[in-house]
Parts: sequence; C-alpha cells; structure tokens
Amino acid sequence: MNAREEILGRVRTALADVTELDPVADVPVAWEYGRATAMADVLARFVETTEDYKATVVRAPAGDVPARIAELLAGAGVATAVLPSGLDDAWRAAIAASGVSVLDDEPQLSRAELDRIDAVVTASAVGIAETGTIVLDHAADQGRRALTLVPDTHLVVVRADQVVSDVAEAVARLAPAVTDGAPLTWISGPSATSDIELSRVEGVHGPRTLLVILSE
Repeated sequence: MNAREEILGRVRTALADVTELDPVADVPVAWEYGRATAMADVLARFVETTEDYKATVVRAPAGDVPARIAELLAGAGVATAVLPSGLDDAWRAAIAASGVSVLDDEPQLSRAELDRIDAVVTASAVGIAETGTIVLDHAADQGRRALTLVPDTHLVVVRADQVVSDVAEAVARLAPAVTDGAPLTWISGPSATSDIELSRVEGVHGPRTLLVILSE
C-alpha cells in the first residue's frame, strides 16, 4: 500500500458512519459571482485602501484631471514622462504644457530608454475598493506592460465608474479583456518587498511611487 492509498483508506473509514449529507451545508445560497458587495461609500473605501498601500490618491472632477496630473508630476519632480498612444489628448496637452518632456512609445522604447524616463501616465481598467487594487488591461490608453513597470513613477487615472466593490466583481468586469487575450496587471500600491530582514524596500520590481487620480 502506498501513501495515497493509505490516506484515502483512512478517509473512507472516517466517513463510514456518515449516512446523510450535512443539512446546513446543503442549504441553497442566493449568491451570484460578480455581484457587488454592499458598501456605504465604494469610492471612499477605494481611496482609503489604496492609501493604505502608501499610494498618493487625489479625487478630482473629470474636468480638473489634466491640471491635477500636471500638479502631481511637478510635485514628484518629474522631468520626463512616457505616454501611451491612446492617452486622453487633454491630459497629454496639460503634461506637455507643464514643461515635462513627453516621449512616445512608437516605435517601442528599449528597456534602457524606459529606465531613464522619470514617469509614465496611464488610464486604467478597474479599481477595487475592498483591496485598494488597480487593474490595467493594457488598452491603448494604458500602453504595454513594460511602460508601467520600468519608470520610477506611475501616475494612473481611475474613473469613478471603474471602481468596483471587490475582487469577484472586478474579475467579472474584466472577463471581456481576458476573453480577448489581453494581459492584466494588478497594482496594489508602489512596488515593494519586505523579504529581507522585514525591511520595506520600494521600487524592487516596478515603480517606487504610485500617484492615483480618482476622476469623478
């Protein structure tokens, strides 16, 4: 008898006197995958949990987003920024007008070139209130994955209608992108690790600074 057979034998012995299923476990639960979890204020919860990860979060009306982008980049000391091809034209104009040197990724920049760029500015696909996570599906306004992993600062704009309650609702929202074969990047605060002597080190495998604008 091998180990697997011995374990299964013990399970069968333990269940020998069970004649009916647990009636509690068999009670139907009215639940649908992807249904929103009730929250008093989903946007406030998103801000709170995102800030818990040491990200900077600014709430702004949609019309003020270009100005807020320029302000945050200036506050972070950004001199150069790479922008995805599909980024909002008003955001792009505000960044250029602020004095930041704008670079495009067409043709694609090398990893060495990206490493010399201070920041990347993108839109997003989903924000998750329960976990403070931002998900990118790398549509045209988000660019390829390397853009959001190599530069030291990532400024990302999340629309209020993109914020969902929890991970299950986010997965349901992202299903079309997955079906289309799009890559997904899940961001929970700046890149960091505490593996070495429990000391937090930021920027280990991605941007060390995450700036978030919640567009309302």
